[in-house]
Amino acid sequence: MTQLSGLRLTGAKVLCDGALVDDAVSFAEGRISDGRFAEVDLRGYYILPGIVDLHGDGFEHHLQPRPNVYFDKTAGLRNADAELAANGVTTAILAQCWSWLGGKRSPEYALDLFRAWAAYKPQSLVDIRFQIRYETHMVDTAGAMLQALQDFGIDYLVFNNHIHDAANARETAPLGFAGYAAEAGRTEQQHNAIVDEMLDNAPAVDKSLKQIAAALGKMGVRYGSHDDETARMRRYFAGLGADICEFPTTREAAAQARDLGNPILMGAPNVMRGGSQSGNIAALDLIEAGLCDALVSDYYYPALQGAVWALVDRGVMSFGQAWGMISTIPAAILGLTDRGELKVGTRADFVIMNSETRCIEATLSNGRIAALSGEAGSRLFRSAGAIGIAAE
Repeated sequence: MTQLSGLRLTGAKVLCDGALVDDAVSFAEGRISDGRFAEVDLRGYYILPGIVDLHGDGFEHHLQPRPNVYFDKTAGLRNADAELAANGVTTAILAQCWSWLGGKRSPEYALDLFRAWAAYKPQSLVDIRFQIRYETHMVDTAGAMLQALQDFGIDYLVFNNHIHDAANARETAPLGFAGYAAEAGRTEQQHNAIVDEMLDNAPAVDKSLKQIAAALGKMGVRYGSHDDETARMRRYFAGLGADICEFPTTREAAAQARDLGNPILMGAPNVMRGGSQSGNIAALDLIEAGLCDALVSDYYYPALQGAVWALVDRGVMSFGQAWGMISTIPAAILGLTDRGELKVGTRADFVIMNSETRCIEATLSNGRIAALSGEAGSRLFRSAGAIGIAAE
């Protein structure tokens, strides 16, 4: 992609330090600038920091739109990339499983996807990164997982443990258990055997996780845990250095994370829908209790902007505070100091939102047009055509 030449966006409300103010945004060579350039009138619009999504698996729908229907991974990434850009996401952490569940969640699938990602990155519209969701009982593959982190430059991992859910499901929900087996391309007997194997690994899990944590620390990989159910579980993972608390399923676990100073992430779809689709605690309850720091897309990218407006319309917080939960705060959690705010020197990652329709009409990532539509798109397009674009 090519970067736009220097532009100055005027007339819009700009989100600065948590408040919408009358201001202008200049950018050049992929960075927010204080220079004077050709102007684009954006009256009637908001200019907002680009969304930083720390956990999303909506990309899976582009790779496997139906059970056991797989498409080319590069084509899937390209379409997920376009969807991310259209929804204002300028930094996307794709949550890829490393799991005994098999199929699209298997280590083999993950490695193939990372290879496709490595080849696709130079043409990506937004900054796409990956997170590995490591199932704790996969002790025999820990070395291969750590090697994958190193080989592909992946710097974020979360620990999952869903083996007990699976063991319970085969007793209480046999049809659901059979569905997971079929999705992985296994018979029920084969899936049963895998579950039993993972359960047999239980005595080795603690030692394995401590070894993994030590390696992650040396590699500079940030790590956390997913679906903490109890305060004890959060304390355990925090003790390993896994200080990011993703999707705590109870208030108890979230409260423990807050006491420990651990960042708490919840799903934006949970907020937008008004509750959890799986029956866990409502994200809104945690937000109102001060027990949630940032929102992530989870399985639905449009929910990020949707959750912001849900919080505003319900009077839970101001627009600036809500938008910070999907931009400034997530960037800070991962130490991405070059984004999440519209300040001179940061990446020119921002979105242009129609203040009346609430629709995102333009997304710029590193000063490059990632998505363009509506009247804002027309104004930017005319300006870019008039002054030309600067090749990288």
